Amino acid sequence: MAAVGPDSLFIALLTAIFVGAVFTIQVAREFINFGAGNIIGGVLSVALTRELSPVLTAVILAGRVGSAFAAEIGTMRVTEQIDAMLMLKTDPIDYLVIPRVLACCLMLPILTLLSLVTGMFGGLIIATNLYNLSDTAFLDSARNFLGIWDIFSALIKACCFGVLIAVIGCSWGLTTTGGAKGVGQSTTTAVVTALLIIFVSNFFLSWLMFQGTGSAFIGL
Repeated sequence: MAAVGPDSLFIALLTAIFVGAVFTIQVAREFINFGAGNIIGGVLSVALTRELSPVLTAVILAGRVGSAFAAEIGTMRVTEQIDAMLMLKTDPIDYLVIPRVLACCLMLPILTLLSLVTGMFGGLIIATNLYNLSDTAFLDSARNFLGIWDIFSALIKACCFGVLIAVIGCSWGLTTTGGAKGVGQSTTTAVVTALLIIFVSNFFLSWLMFQGTGSAFIGL
């Protein structure tokens, strides 16, 4: 959990603050032209909560943690450490895979929430300093747009992505062959596969969670 969570916190938050700032720059100039500057905070909060925070945090962890899992377990495979565990009647799945899956499943939602808050902070800085928008209006629109389901959907996505990252990294590590070269190949393939599966699964999760017409603009 320390490797997945605290050790990945800085890079996740740094990414989030710049993503929030860039999204605000792209959205604010257009919305202000249409006289809709008061809903920029709400649009940013919905985009971060439903898509950007869970997906980008998962992408960062796939590159940082998924590759580490694949390399670590792959090295254990090619140096016959896993064979030694089997000889000692120790199940490598219980000992190596399940703790990593649980760690990712628990820590990725927490990182996602922290990324959401940091991304909103980055957007708030840009909105108030570059576009002279009111911080109160920014935060009020975010509060009006966001619903409880949006937060839950981000947590559900993050939990699913965490399980996928850990399972893919560990499975490629366990199937490593060919010495040091094989470890490198497994690590690269694990990251690429995890990224692809994250984007594909994100489509299906979004499709299941957000069918029908939206209600964020109701009451504005």
